[in-house]
Amino acid sequence: MIRFSVVISFLLCGALFAQSAAPASTDNRSQQSASQPSAQTNRNAALRTSPYLSSRTSRNATMYYESVWGIDSLKVKYTESGEMIRFSYRVLDPDKASPLNNKKSEPFLYDPQAGVKLIIPQMEKIGKLRQSSTAKAGMSYWMAFSNVGRRVRPGHRVSVEIGNFRAINLLVE
Repeated sequence: MIRFSVVISFLLCGALFAQSAAPASTDNRSQQSASQPSAQTNRNAALRTSPYLSSRTSRNATMYYESVWGIDSLKVKYTESGEMIRFSYRVLDPDKASPLNNKKSEPFLYDPQAGVKLIIPQMEKIGKLRQSSTAKAGMSYWMAFSNVGRRVRPGHRVSVEIGNFRAINLLVE
């Protein structure tokens, strides 16, 4: 009885293997060629982000930003239109974070993958698109970089520089 069930299971496995290894008919080939671009697109989308780079900031980097610069919750977001990239952070220690809100410091966003350096635009009636008031503990602050041509995309790794402050390898969400 046991031998019979083993033989049956081998035969079933062999039949399934033969079906999967059989060449596709012409009807199946036309369906495969029609669906091939989407499979190629999915494969390219999977290759855009590295599986080895974490989507979060490392624990050591978080501790560094907290202890040296008095900030946390660093985020870089792609706006809905794609014309702006928003960098935001939360202040823990206003004294340490004061260089980030300094009006004299010119912020830059670097994207080595796209090969661009973004700046904060100056609007006629509004001024620069950044907050430059005195930092307060627990408050979140932001600045918006001009992304003309939409060169910086979600999934890119960027660096933000404000005076002596540098945040590297931040993921654009």
